[in-house]
Amino acid sequence: MNRRWFLGGVAAGAVALVLWRFDPGRAEAAYPFSLFDAQWRKRLSPWAYKVLRQQATEPPFSSPLNREHRAGAFACAGCALPVFSSKTKFDSGTGWPSFTAPLRKAVGTSRDFDLGYVRTEVHCARCGGHLGHVFDDGPPPTGKRYCMNGVALSFQPA
Repeated sequence: MNRRWFLGGVAAGAVALVLWRFDPGRAEAAYPFSLFDAQWRKRLSPWAYKVLRQQATEPPFSSPLNREHRAGAFACAGCALPVFSSKTKFDSGTGWPSFTAPLRKAVGTSRDFDLGYVRTEVHCARCGGHLGHVFDDGPPPTGKRYCMNGVALSFQPA
């Protein structure tokens, strides 16, 4: 095997992985709530689809949820699972709704290398929708800042 064959095989494998990962007809069966891509597109606004299903980030200071201060819960906009209590919300000054901790068993995390360095992605435990990222620069008691996309959340007043 020469270097050209090896590099060609690696490139073909990467393309196959990307095509498999982003197959628009495939349901995300790894989560309890799963839909096909066409169903997600019908269910979500275009911007919510980009964030929840394609891991985009909304512009800072664009979410009305930044100004939400009532008692209640913030839920995944994809499947309505409550993911954060209003009791853990704080103003981080970053432009995105921020929380010190999620509700128990409401979110999962994974490593994200999209910006060229490692970050911790936060996703909904029920549908796998991308919610945002968590950082270690939050206030007490957890020291965490769950920096969420407002379009990925809905507010449910108490």
